[in-house]
Amino acid sequence: MSHSNQDIQGVLYIVATPIGNLADLSERAKDTLAQVDIIACEDTRHTTKLLHHLGIHKPLVAVHDHNESEKIEWAASALTEGKKIALVSDAGTPLISDPGFVLVRALREQGFNIQPIPGVSAIITALSAAGLPTDRFTFEGFLPHKAGAKREKLEAVAQESRTLVYYESKHRILDTLKVMTEVFGEDRSAVVARELTKTFETFYQGALSQVLEQISENENQQKGEFVVMITGNDNPQSASSVNEDKLFKLLLAELPPKKAAAILSEVTGQNKKALYQKALDMKQS
Repeated sequence: MSHSNQDIQGVLYIVATPIGNLADLSERAKDTLAQVDIIACEDTRHTTKLLHHLGIHKPLVAVHDHNESEKIEWAASALTEGKKIALVSDAGTPLISDPGFVLVRALREQGFNIQPIPGVSAIITALSAAGLPTDRFTFEGFLPHKAGAKREKLEAVAQESRTLVYYESKHRILDTLKVMTEVFGEDRSAVVARELTKTFETFYQGALSQVLEQISENENQQKGEFVVMITGNDNPQSASSVNEDKLFKLLLAELPPKKAAAILSEVTGQNKKALYQKALDMKQS
């Protein structure tokens, strides 16, 4: 990777902005926004409101999911000229489930100076107050809109032992929680954070079925932006075990328990009698 552009004075600052409460903007972030030449932002209207609050006036350039590839040449040219650029998203830390990855990767590969100005992130803010295990967690971003694809994504992590973290919108929060309850089970512990750092910040906690009920009871509680956190599976099955169970169910749908147990025993080497008893238990349940 080339580092030749590091000697140029131009800098791209990745500036975290508040997710709700404007007082959360750091002094360093304020100073950076005040001293850069250009601010690249996800939505110029949204960023204009923030800058107006701060009393800062700067040229704005829209950089979002649909045009950031086209903005690489522009940004590289500006940095080569020695300009300082701040990259911000609508809320929180840029690139964390927000635009900017394509642009930052390209500029870093070209050796330009890129500096993070840290601040608020909804993921960390939510986890810090959730009371769920945070020594290991995985951020899954937004789930697909369509029910089938959503279920498939959730089933893929049903055996995950780490805490699962998702973003969700007001339009899909109930549907998502319903599918999560079906895939992970009604008793899986969860915490949902709503409208973090804003006036109506709310945390819901309990079993998934309880959290779903809490939010379903009041339409006002279905508004805003959500962070959904699910405890990991405390008794995860291995991939091979999951596949064996699926195979066993398919065999039991077509064959008597004794025959299904014999076939699976032949395939996996497991005890035939134990598999037969398991088959009987599965049939009863």
